[in-house]
Amino acid sequence: LEIAMLDGDLAVRDLPAAWNEKMQQYFGIQPPSDADGVLQDVHWSLGAMGYFPTYTLGNLYGAQLCAKMRSELTDLDEQTAAGNLIPVLDWMRTHIHSQGRLHEPADLVSRATGEGLSAGPLLAYLNQKYGDLYDLG
Repeated sequence: LEIAMLDGDLAVRDLPAAWNEKMQQYFGIQPPSDADGVLQDVHWSLGAMGYFPTYTLGNLYGAQLCAKMRSELTDLDEQTAAGNLIPVLDWMRTHIHSQGRLHEPADLVSRATGEGLSAGPLLAYLNQKYGDLYDLG
């Protein structure tokens, strides 16, 4: 819908109906009101068009960094469970924070993890987290 608005194919006044149509098409539901439908997206009212993909990129980067951290810090889960986040902070300072804005995000993550951005670590995390819970086996 954002692309359609930015391309001029969808007028703002037509957005609520288009939102409801997509909700019905994708999820089989109709929001009871615009407040529970199209207006729930606070990004648009702030003028932050195209913001949702940044959440996905953040999740991809975060999962890949975490997977690399786990491979290097073998007791990471035990340390964080005990409330000790120093190993995480030290790792991030060494691999991310110290680099400032020297590199674009994709290059920074590649340098920190040794590989380009990949959906693999995020998918592995999601499968581990939800696989047993929802019997996704």
